[in-house]
Amino acid sequence: MAGQEAARTGMFDNMFFYLFLCLLFFGIGDFLGTLTKAKLSAVFVSLLLFLVGFMTDLIPDDIVKAAGLAEIGKWSVLFIVFSMGTTINLKELLNEWRTLVTAVLSMIFVMLSACVMIPLVGTSETIVSIPIINGGIVATQIMTSAAMEQGLTMAAALGTIVYAVQKFFGTPFASNFGLREARAIVEEYRRTGVKPVVPGVAPEGEAKPTFFETHKKYYGNFTSLAITAFFAWVSFVLGKWTGLSATIWALLLGTAVSCTGMLPKNILKHANSAGIFNVAVFATIIPSLAQIELGDLGALGVKTIVMFAITFAVLYLFFYILPFWKILGSKNLAMGVSAGQLLGFPATYLIVNEVAQAVAENETERQIITDRLMPKYLVSGFATVTSLSVVAAGFFEKLL
Repeated sequence: MAGQEAARTGMFDNMFFYLFLCLLFFGIGDFLGTLTKAKLSAVFVSLLLFLVGFMTDLIPDDIVKAAGLAEIGKWSVLFIVFSMGTTINLKELLNEWRTLVTAVLSMIFVMLSACVMIPLVGTSETIVSIPIINGGIVATQIMTSAAMEQGLTMAAALGTIVYAVQKFFGTPFASNFGLREARAIVEEYRRTGVKPVVPGVAPEGEAKPTFFETHKKYYGNFTSLAITAFFAWVSFVLGKWTGLSATIWALLLGTAVSCTGMLPKNILKHANSAGIFNVAVFATIIPSLAQIELGDLGALGVKTIVMFAITFAVLYLFFYILPFWKILGSKNLAMGVSAGQLLGFPATYLIVNEVAQAVAENETERQIITDRLMPKYLVSGFATVTSLSVVAAGFFEKLL
């Protein structure tokens, strides 16, 4: 292995070229995602390029390691999860407590659907994929890495595919029920001329500046990174002492410290470092694709479709047929919120804007739709993908 790495000094066989290829694949996905206004998933495009590259032997199976991203990816996840914790607004979550309850229940019901999935797709495959259906890139990294460590290569590959296509399944689902809700409230407004009352907190006086805001000049890039590294280390130590996943500790610590006003929201973004950390974490799920053979694609595709079919059937059962929709007072809203776990930000944000644009005939109607849908869609994705999916993954990885 050392000889193989030492030999990588040629023009097209060195760390910088492989790093360029990895970033090129990510960049192509990013470009096409923006060009199609997220109708074509950036993640799906990037992962498809890697999969084709592996299967055609155009890129080496260990490209992530050869690019120098493997080690960075191992410690980047705690940095990102802590930074995610600093974005959590507990006051906003409490104001939308009904949305929060619906989102949490939707995750629990999908977890319960594992009882149906296991006989059809396999035990390890289901355990790996459930937190990924509930979440995003961090949950995917946790579960695929855990599966690879256990030698469960096909389970890891299935989890990666589930992550790649979840927005393809989730977007039309959330959009359809968002359109139904938008049409209903706009028709009511046109009939009565009365704007719907948007529940919320009464306006308050000017907020007192936080400690961070009054000392912002001291929070330079390196200072912010040092703070994040400190809490990543503390999370790691607490994880070893308690047996509770370090990622859960990182999320809790980020949330707790954020509430004090001592740190900037999304501290990695403040440190102008979010991009490279996202690349590093994204790269950690790539190796699982190298294990897929052409003959595996059919079985993996069928299992993916089965899992999402069961997921949507369960959500429809609990939030459209059974009375759990009453928590939000609308079947359409409950269904849209339940799909937030497949999307997260910015997909939920984009869906609401597209729904408002499609249904509204003027700016007033557009605002009515946005006021009704935006807080709920954003909170649903934030509570599941950004927060609770990390907790779920921390527990599920122990089951492998």
